[in-house]
Amino acid sequence: MSTSSTFNKINQWARNSISLKLLVIGLFVLILLIPSELVQSLISEREATRNETISEIWRTWGDRQVLAGPVISVPVVTSKSVPGGTIESTTRFLHFLPENLSVSGEVVPIKRYRSIYEVVLYSSNLKLEGNFKPLNPKGLNVQPLDIKWDKAYISFGISDMKGVKENIDLAWNDSVYRMKAGLPVHDILNGGVSIPLVVNPAIDNKFSFKVQLNGSRLLAFLPFAAETNVNITSSWANPSFEGAFIPYDKSVTKDGFAAKWKILELNRNYGQYGFDNFIGNGEEQPKMMFNNDRISPDNQAGGFGVNLIMPVDQYQRTTRAAKYGVLFVILTFVTFFFFELLRKKYVHPLQYLIVGFAVMLFYLLLLSMAEYMLFDLAYAIAAVVVTLMVMLYAGAIFANRKYGIIVGLILFMLYAYFYTLLQLQLYSLLFGSIGMAIMLSVIMLLTRNLHKERQGEETEIEG
Repeated sequence: MSTSSTFNKINQWARNSISLKLLVIGLFVLILLIPSELVQSLISEREATRNETISEIWRTWGDRQVLAGPVISVPVVTSKSVPGGTIESTTRFLHFLPENLSVSGEVVPIKRYRSIYEVVLYSSNLKLEGNFKPLNPKGLNVQPLDIKWDKAYISFGISDMKGVKENIDLAWNDSVYRMKAGLPVHDILNGGVSIPLVVNPAIDNKFSFKVQLNGSRLLAFLPFAAETNVNITSSWANPSFEGAFIPYDKSVTKDGFAAKWKILELNRNYGQYGFDNFIGNGEEQPKMMFNNDRISPDNQAGGFGVNLIMPVDQYQRTTRAAKYGVLFVILTFVTFFFFELLRKKYVHPLQYLIVGFAVMLFYLLLLSMAEYMLFDLAYAIAAVVVTLMVMLYAGAIFANRKYGIIVGLILFMLYAYFYTLLQLQLYSLLFGSIGMAIMLSVIMLLTRNLHKERQGEETEIEG
């Protein structure tokens, strides 16, 4: 047998070997993991650029706002004799929380743009009113003469002072005082406004004031009163209620939302008065714990509030779509493989690779267009472009327009199926599993006779 004849037989076997073709297809799938990872890395990079741009807007407008108080802080000065005949004085602050606090107001959403990025901000107009019952620190073993009621402070916590739009005038009983920036002590509040005030501990002290505040993402409250009532309305239709407490009454429509909270002292893990940081159990501050800008439900201060979220995040949706990339390539390769068997026409491995790159191009097109238009429209355009490319290419490969159209219809159905999965956030796993089971069943049905092909292949080799 001549060398030329042997080479021709090997070449013929290589062209017709199902096992070899499946091995090459599997290798190409692994190769296409590289552009898949590059696409996902590019998505992450673009998302990071967007987040950095938006953070600049937040910092200049006003970041997430956490409001706490008001709080009465009173210095307690204790003296004791030390060796040498001198007197040593120690000052600690005794803090009182209000008996009742009612917060009501409107949160006005504001959209801003920088370059191609959109961000939602808000401007809030809040009214706070309530009272402190007569102040009597029972159980703290404090001598009445040590409490300096004439040197007390009224403090109100605001997490980002850049967002304050107007002066804050405190109505205290029958008088009005303008509060100043800064706090005399940072035991339980990180920052905010305060005013020195002579407090009469024997009476019921009433207060009220208004706060006009700019912020971003989150507006939250700490339930410092024995009974805290918060009533917030807004025209933003996509709120996320977060924190240790959810509203007892809420309404969310396309025109906006309204939410009401009621938190009692019994719902918290701290009382109404105490020394130093009695709220944080001795830690530095009663910290609000956040996870990806969302209030942790188990934050020690019991914070709660509302987050104005963007209804569509094109980067998150593109990332979810890109995670299906390799699966989409496999299903496309399987379609070509079975058409190759059915048509009895050899498809060069390089043509499989080109089709795989065309499928990966879909995610790059989706990412680039979703930054300038609605995600749904970008998805449709990218799907149509890639489907037409692969459909025309398949028609040329199989020398049959009908096969090209069938490949195009299959791609269209796959894109429609994966788009549906992107919309079903709660049921995506369920429907995805069902869809994969159906696809695998079809593949098993179509490959049930491959062993016969394998037998024919071995017979040909022996011949």
